[in-house]
Amino acid sequence: MNKLFILLLPALFSLNCAAQKPIERDAILQDMQLANAYFMEKWPDVGKTIITNKERPSHIWTRGVYYEGLLALHEIYPKAEYYNYALDWANFHQWGFRSGNETRNADDYDAAQTYIDLYNLQPDPEKLKNTRACMQKFLHTPQQDDWDWIDAIQMGMPVFAKMGVLENDPRYFEKMYQMYMESRNVIGGNGLFNPEDGLWWRDADFDPPYTEPNGEDSYWSRGNGWVIAALAKTLSIIPEDAPHRKQYVEDLQAMAEALIKVQRKDGFWNVSLHDPTHFGGKEASGTALFVYGIAYGINNDLLDRETYLPVVTKAWNALTTESLHENGFLGWLQSTGKEPKDGQPLSYTKQPDFEDYGLGCFLLAGAEMYRLEE
Repeated sequence: MNKLFILLLPALFSLNCAAQKPIERDAILQDMQLANAYFMEKWPDVGKTIITNKERPSHIWTRGVYYEGLLALHEIYPKAEYYNYALDWANFHQWGFRSGNETRNADDYDAAQTYIDLYNLQPDPEKLKNTRACMQKFLHTPQQDDWDWIDAIQMGMPVFAKMGVLENDPRYFEKMYQMYMESRNVIGGNGLFNPEDGLWWRDADFDPPYTEPNGEDSYWSRGNGWVIAALAKTLSIIPEDAPHRKQYVEDLQAMAEALIKVQRKDGFWNVSLHDPTHFGGKEASGTALFVYGIAYGINNDLLDRETYLPVVTKAWNALTTESLHENGFLGWLQSTGKEPKDGQPLSYTKQPDFEDYGLGCFLLAGAEMYRLEE
């Protein structure tokens, strides 16, 4: 027997055991709390600006995604500390947006997802004054091509869904559908979704004839993660009889079917879904978003449990054993960007340029995994 293989046997056995480890609700909650505590202790001031290559306010999209995850944790484990941390953040920013109420940039109005959730917990019209002003203009303007990069679908689509429910106004559902289908079928000439592969190009720059080094289409992991997360989140918000619900279900199912074909043996997904040689290796943010979307599908009878439960079990165990540190730090997180090469190389100990959105993805995934036992 090869000596190297013999030396690797303990590690391979350990990895296989981790992949098969049954999901336990208490362990999921502990891991979520551990990761969240690390962040809250590191960022006690909710208004502190974020400084990387430049200084940014703390209600940009990266932080907005974190608070989406925090409120998902609060939903399964209500804790005053979590609620107050989110409320203080909203109050600090006066329940407003980075570029004001006139913004059409989904990265900016992503914060409204948390504002609406906080409002629903304790209604006060003043809290949503800016959100209503920002979102109502979409109903009265003809543009449908705002989401011309697929990350925007997650940042923006659930806001429309929440507003449609909150205001009991189906116009939000219709506008949301028009904007989604523009991204899906029109932008870039033929749309950003490839029905043959069940996956999305990040934006028009990555449409064919652009290819990865191995000649395959470029499907960025986290970008596709944003889309399946948006579909899952939107389906969790809109009524059962909402128009176009069938479209979102079918797209989530198509993506899930495509994703299980390219999952790594260790449970993660590569940054390039169809080219494992292009910066191949573990990546936690895309993996967490896939766990969230697929677990939602299982929990709501949209995906076959027998087929997909092993997929999310292996992926969640990979995240908690290979990404989550003992102090709550998350490794193998790709920094902000738009394609596989950005933020490389990754490692267990490398800190991404922003720590917040990766944690938000992890908390969203954990909340759905927690519900699997219900």
